[in-house]
Amino acid sequence: MKKFLNFIFSRMVIIGILILFQVSIIIWVIWRLSNYFLYFYVFCMLISIVAVIHLVSKNDNPSYKLAWSVPIMLFPLFGGLFYIIAGNNKNSKRFSGRLEKIFARTLPYLKQDEEIIKKVEEQDPHIGNQVKYIRRFSCYPIYENTITRYLSPGEEFFKVLVEELEKAKHFIFMEYFIIHEGKMWNTILEILERKVKEGVEVRVLYDDIGSLTTVPYKYNEMLNKKGIKCQVFNPFSPTINIILNNRDHRKITVIDGYVGFTGGMNLSDEYINEVVRFGHWKDAMILLKGEAVWNLTMMFLQTWDFVGDLFEEYDMYRPEVHHPEPFETDGFVQPYGDSPLDHETVGENVYLNLLYKAKKYVYICTPYLIVDNEMVTALSLAAKSGVDIKIITPHKEDKWYVHILTRSYYEQLIKVGIKIYEYTPGFIHSKTFVCDDEIGIVGSINMDYRSLYLHFECGTWLYKTSTVAAIKQDFEDTLKVCQRITLAECKQVSLWKRLVRSILRLFAPLM
Repeated sequence: MKKFLNFIFSRMVIIGILILFQVSIIIWVIWRLSNYFLYFYVFCMLISIVAVIHLVSKNDNPSYKLAWSVPIMLFPLFGGLFYIIAGNNKNSKRFSGRLEKIFARTLPYLKQDEEIIKKVEEQDPHIGNQVKYIRRFSCYPIYENTITRYLSPGEEFFKVLVEELEKAKHFIFMEYFIIHEGKMWNTILEILERKVKEGVEVRVLYDDIGSLTTVPYKYNEMLNKKGIKCQVFNPFSPTINIILNNRDHRKITVIDGYVGFTGGMNLSDEYINEVVRFGHWKDAMILLKGEAVWNLTMMFLQTWDFVGDLFEEYDMYRPEVHHPEPFETDGFVQPYGDSPLDHETVGENVYLNLLYKAKKYVYICTPYLIVDNEMVTALSLAAKSGVDIKIITPHKEDKWYVHILTRSYYEQLIKVGIKIYEYTPGFIHSKTFVCDDEIGIVGSINMDYRSLYLHFECGTWLYKTSTVAAIKQDFEDTLKVCQRITLAECKQVSLWKRLVRSILRLFAPLM
């Protein structure tokens, strides 16, 4: 009973009720006015027509445009007005303006050593082009003088994270989508509190919706009282506004400027299998030590300044400030970020680039496989060209409707020669690509619309590092406990489930 009451009076439920109340008022007002005023009805119809024309003419993702156009045309009395209120991203322009100023201000701090790009181009011009694309459109350079370590599953990451946090002497930055009170976070928090007392600067940034039900309301104020500087990204408010879709889905830790972690893991007990929710949880992170950590530091500081509307000195957080000795080299490393407000789908384009340039194989781990036409085309063309494409997805879902959507793509992909596997022990949350024994990607970027178009994300692009082999080995080891999905299994789906899949696929970009 206590859990039920806590849920009923939780912030999520209260705000949800307030939003539903706003929606109900809008529907009621429109409905009442349409009963009495023919002109108002005609006016709403015209708005819906204009909304659809506006949607079609926008330089936007076709799936997103279709997902809005269908409900507008099905419910023309309400659809156009709802699109204006919730779908036409007016407030994003204000957010975009602030973000552009921060990027412009920080761009001089992200200078590329052109000699490194030349080295990559000498080895493979096509890969050099991928590097230049990431550099040009995400603004983050590629580095040598960095060593990497692949960490999977989550228990391995947690152990190494604790070891590195204990070594911190100057500053710790942590940016995560979810912070959840429990063994993992409580262990980290105890270290952070102790480090603050030792004079270490500690900053924590978490996403409000990601952590809506996992930490108390105004948890940031509680952390600030402990001496931990804390901010909340895009606070959840009871207003109908599409900007709420733009979440900070990144996972970043930076320690003293030259040690960094990123990948798929949040700070919650299921990620280290301390709590079992969907069977065994498998995830992946990567540890960086060296110059490339600067990109992660700048991603954090850009977001920190964006949230707090701040401007600070960045040079004091450079890798060499607290590590004047030369760094070791392990291939080429390029951490990069993606923003939904810069009109460039860097996360998706990096994946597409890799698929189009692959020669032998591409092995992919993703918890969600909700792909648009561009990604389906790239995957299919690579497979048809003889590239060995293997994809691992979860067998046990965390969200039933997302799992239905993921499985809805199996048949068309298997038909073109792509091999699909499900991780039978439970839920695989890793977001990894490995290609041709040369390229690897570890990051927070799922293969779904939310990650590719709506969220702030990050990844690390690896070329000829030791971790490329480690990612491949982990993939092959994981295959041993996976079930390969056959075309016959895909066809053994009831008519009712096919109908549900079709409807969900239509509205996938809005979920």
